Amino acid sequence: MAKPRLHLDADTSSKTLYRTLHKRGHDVTRTPTDWMPHDARDEMQLLGATSHGRCIFTFNIGDFLKLAQAHPEHHGIILANQRKWELPALIAAIDRMLVETTVEQWIGQVRWLNDWRV
Repeated sequence: MAKPRLHLDADTSSKTLYRTLHKRGHDVTRTPTDWMPHDARDEMQLLGATSHGRCIFTFNIGDFLKLAQAHPEHHGIILANQRKWELPALIAAIDRMLVETTVEQWIGQVRWLNDWRV
């Protein structure tokens, strides 16, 4: 079973987070990328991630909960409250989530990153 591919939206698009996950062997992209401009709206980011077979990680909880209802065939949305995470814990939880789940488990799912908090 294939491992999830992740996209970091504009709100979570830390270069350090991206580089660390990439060094750990994960297939990760971030806004901006060649297919996603930095100023892309949330809906464009979700649809772009979905079209590239990627789940998306965001701190933008309210907007993405609404978008999940409008676009139920997305490839997964991972939510986190930004104020409750330090970078090392964030990296560890995302790493764990990417190792412990499969692409198939994410289709149409919205999950909290807290589920993988160490």
